[in-house]
Amino acid sequence: MSIAASVSGFLYRKPRLRLGMLLSAPLLWLGLAYLGALAALFVTAFWHTDTFTGQVVTEWSLDNFATLFTDEVYRTITFRTLGIAVAVTVIDAVIAFPMAFYMAKFASPRAQRILVIAVMTPLWASYLVKAYSWRVMLSGNGLVGWIFGATPGYGLTATILTLSYLWLPYMILPIYAGLDRLPNSLVEASSDLGGRSWRTFRSVVLPLTFPAIVAGSIFTFSLTLGDYITVKIVGGAGQMLGNVVYDNIGAANNLPFAATVATVPVVIMLVYLAAVRRTGALDNL
Repeated sequence: MSIAASVSGFLYRKPRLRLGMLLSAPLLWLGLAYLGALAALFVTAFWHTDTFTGQVVTEWSLDNFATLFTDEVYRTITFRTLGIAVAVTVIDAVIAFPMAFYMAKFASPRAQRILVIAVMTPLWASYLVKAYSWRVMLSGNGLVGWIFGATPGYGLTATILTLSYLWLPYMILPIYAGLDRLPNSLVEASSDLGGRSWRTFRSVVLPLTFPAIVAGSIFTFSLTLGDYITVKIVGGAGQMLGNVVYDNIGAANNLPFAATVATVPVVIMLVYLAAVRRTGALDNL
């Protein structure tokens, strides 16, 4: 018997060993590259930078957190980031639901495939190209001003519009999947029992697809919380938490404080995931 056949026979008799060998590489990657980096982030957040030498001092301190919570500038940036994330999520949900509903319940199978590809097509284009495209459209002589006669310019509104466009596919696809799993017989049963369109939507469609909407919101909310490039391109003078992190790593050379600020979106997302876990949204990811 060859060595390969002997090893194959041995692994066949040891399913747990076979499973362990199969999962060892991804678990090692998850443990070192992802969780290890996250742990390093939290540890660094409790260090500080020497103001004279610029070197990182590995002494435990809560000074960075005290600055983050007591300085009005950082509180304003945190609430602004939260507000933008909520606005982007709501706008994407409002736009995505009717699109996904048509794709799942009215479009033919051929049209469904075409529409899914159309929704995913923007994801194949460069993030920077799409963001700069919105900068051109929102300029004084841009497409938005030409159509509506005025443009919001660069600022908070431009940031929300651009991020809503960038993350819209991440909201459409989970809702489409949720609606596609919704049996048509339930909608038909509601109509047979006398339920009007709005009553059917409110009592049947929306409750059963709510986990899919929440699943999409996890993407749009978290991606917005961590973004900083769009704000640089169309945000004007406004900043988000990502910009504070970026500036403290680069110009300010204050890595511990950048790590402290970076913990805020992480904590917000942990709270958000804990809140939506009971809705079954995580099963729709």
